[in-house]
Amino acid sequence: MGKIIGIANQKGGVGKTTTAINLAASFAVLEFKTLLVDADPQANSTTGVGFDLHNITQNLYDCMVNHSKCKEVLLKTEIPNLDLIPSHIDLVGAEIEMINFPNREIVLKNILDKIKDDYDFIIIDCSPSLGLITVNALTAADSVIVPVQCEFFALEGLGKLLNTIKIIQNRLNTELTIEGILMTMYDGRLRLCNQVVSEVRKHFEETVFNTIIHRNSKLSEAPSVGKPVVLYDGNCKGTMNYLNLAKEILQKNNLTKLSQEERVLEF
Repeated sequence: MGKIIGIANQKGGVGKTTTAINLAASFAVLEFKTLLVDADPQANSTTGVGFDLHNITQNLYDCMVNHSKCKEVLLKTEIPNLDLIPSHIDLVGAEIEMINFPNREIVLKNILDKIKDDYDFIIIDCSPSLGLITVNALTAADSVIVPVQCEFFALEGLGKLLNTIKIIQNRLNTELTIEGILMTMYDGRLRLCNQVVSEVRKHFEETVFNTIIHRNSKLSEAPSVGKPVVLYDGNCKGTMNYLNLAKEILQKNNLTKLSQEERVLEF
C-alpha cells in the first residue's frame, strides 16, 4: 500500500511545488512507483512536469466535483514510474461547489483510496491556503512535509499550520503525522540563513529533516522547460538535494537498506 505525503504551508513562495515535483521525480528515479497530485489551482506542478494546460481535458476538479474516475484523469509523465493527476484553475471554484457535499472533507481521500495500492508514494502539492482543498489533502495524507524558507519570517504562520494539522489529527485523520519540516532556499553564505536553520532546529528538533534544499539556479530554471531538475541537470546541487531528501524519507520509513556511504550523495 502506498504512502500519501502532503506538501503543505499556507505561506506562499516557500518551495512547496518545487518540492512536490522534485521529490516525486526523485522517488520515481529511485524506481518507486509514484503519483504526483496537483491540488493547487495554479497548476504549477502540472506544467512543471511538462504538460500544456490547454491540452488537458480532465483534471482533479473533475474527480472531486464531477465524479470522474481517477484512472481516466491520470497522465503518464516522461519519467518512468511517475504519473500525474493534473490541476486546473477551475479548482478555485471547487471549494464553493463542494460546500453542500456530504463528508466534503474526505472527497480526495475517497478518490485516492481506490488507487493507493497501485503506488509506492503519492505526493500531493497543496495550495498556499488552509481552505477546503488543503483540508482534503491533509485528510487523505498519511503524513505531511512542511517546507520552510530560510528567511527572517520563516516561523511566521508555521504555528497556525501546525494548529490546523492538530485539528485535522483530532477530527478527521487520526493517523496523520508530520513527516518533517524541510528547510528550503538555503544560502550558506548568509548568516541569517544559518540563524534561521539553527532556530528551527532548536524549536522542532528531530522533526526537521537533515537534508536542506540549497538555493540553486537549475532548480529555478527547470520549471520553465517543463522538467523536474533531475532531467534538466542530473548533476546539479538541486538534484542531489532532492535525491538525498528522498533517501532520507526512505530510511525514515524503513523502505530501503542503504549502506552508510550510499545514504548521502556528494556534490
